[in-house]
Amino acid sequence: MSTGTGMPGTPEGTTVLGASDVARALTRIAHEIVERAKGAQDVVLLGIPTRGVTLAVRLAERLAAIDPAFDPARDVGELDVTMYRDDLRRQPTRAVGVTRLPEAGIEGKTVVLVDDVLYSGRTIRAALDAIGDLGRPRAVRLAALVDRGHRELPIRPDFVGKNLPTATSESVRVRLAEVDGEDAVVISGRAADAPGAAERGEATR
Repeated sequence: MSTGTGMPGTPEGTTVLGASDVARALTRIAHEIVERAKGAQDVVLLGIPTRGVTLAVRLAERLAAIDPAFDPARDVGELDVTMYRDDLRRQPTRAVGVTRLPEAGIEGKTVVLVDDVLYSGRTIRAALDAIGDLGRPRAVRLAALVDRGHRELPIRPDFVGKNLPTATSESVRVRLAEVDGEDAVVISGRAADAPGAAERGEATR
């Protein structure tokens, strides 16, 4: 996987993963999911909106290519966690999204939550609460394209595309072609956004 060194910056920040990096990360995660589950016959994916849903669809295609027992039409869903967030009282006007369980259900399954960026862990805590109200899976795993650190809860990913150390003042954005017109992971708000910083390797520390 590319480290980001030498990749050009954008007006909004520094690109640390490009389209080929994202593709390789998802392929590797798919293989790790199958290896850990000893096959994909009892695996279902739940994407966390917005971009986690898109990533779950892409992972599903890769899982099906590795193990035909996995059916993207049956084993993929999306999980809205709005009503389970611990900041709901502070922002009560949040729009409630859609929860769509896989056709196969989650009872007795290995549920893999899929998200784009793992940060404080509070979104995943909300997702675990939501799953508890929907059924009793055999196990729950977490796949994140980017882990940027700064956890506030004892949560960590089982499968991660890129560990990206950051400062709390920095912003990490995952851009996906289906939503944003391109695949990229962009970090902004750090000194590395200055011209020439990527070439000096500052964007990867």
